[in-house]
Amino acid sequence: MIAKSVVVVCLLILAGCTAQSKTRVKDSKVKTRESLKTKKLSVNKKNAKKRTVTKWIHYKKKCQIPILMYHSISSGNALRVPPKQFEEEMTYLKANHYYTLTTAEAIKAFETNSLPQKKVVWITLDDAYKDNYTAAFPILEKYHLHATINYITGFSQKSNHLTVGEAKKMQHSGLIDFQSHTVQHLDLNELSTDVQMQELANSKKWLDSNLKQKTQMICYPAGRYNQTTIKLANHLGYKIGLTTNEGLACLDQGWYSLSRVRIAPGINLQTFDQLLKNGH
Repeated sequence: MIAKSVVVVCLLILAGCTAQSKTRVKDSKVKTRESLKTKKLSVNKKNAKKRTVTKWIHYKKKCQIPILMYHSISSGNALRVPPKQFEEEMTYLKANHYYTLTTAEAIKAFETNSLPQKKVVWITLDDAYKDNYTAAFPILEKYHLHATINYITGFSQKSNHLTVGEAKKMQHSGLIDFQSHTVQHLDLNELSTDVQMQELANSKKWLDSNLKQKTQMICYPAGRYNQTTIKLANHLGYKIGLTTNEGLACLDQGWYSLSRVRIAPGINLQTFDQLLKNGH
């Protein structure tokens, strides 16, 4: 009887040890997974902050920035740049160590008269065509370059333009930011003050709501605007306005009248280089 009791006690002890061992192994695995998650999160946070830790260079002369103006990344007319050409130009920017600005960084550059490095460029694409997602975005991802897409908010349901879902995917990549190109892409200088207000205010409200952001830039459709447009843009909280006037952007032009560099289809890389340096 005593022998049987001893055997039972031993078996219970062994069972307890085995359970504790399994628990320790399980706990170890959980801790390992948590450790890996923490490390991964730490790496992601580090990468997310990578662009913000750059030491900016201050200049005595007013900064001049090439703001590249693209539209559709396809073939067909003078506003469409073929994907092959677009990739060659993005490859050129990467190979020549250009820093691609976000909208917020461009505003900071003009506010502080400083740059994150000497060679910078601000890539903009007007109208938010579908091919900005299917053709341009993979190229920008490939070379890890940032661009700004000027979104016509009233066109989000059109088949040839970006949906809200596509815009969110691009935004979440960290390589694309979205700014206003009004609601219906009308010539602002031909509109009444009230209609201009609706175009500027409603597009900003739509972007702020759908993309959870504070929209800071207005890009005038077809480059058309007037002094009323500028006053309204300032009143509504836009910090900066882009035109289709050709040349390098400088604050001498005014916060709401900045020039851009039009990229035409068929240009070679030598011409592209000159446009980056001179704006023409």
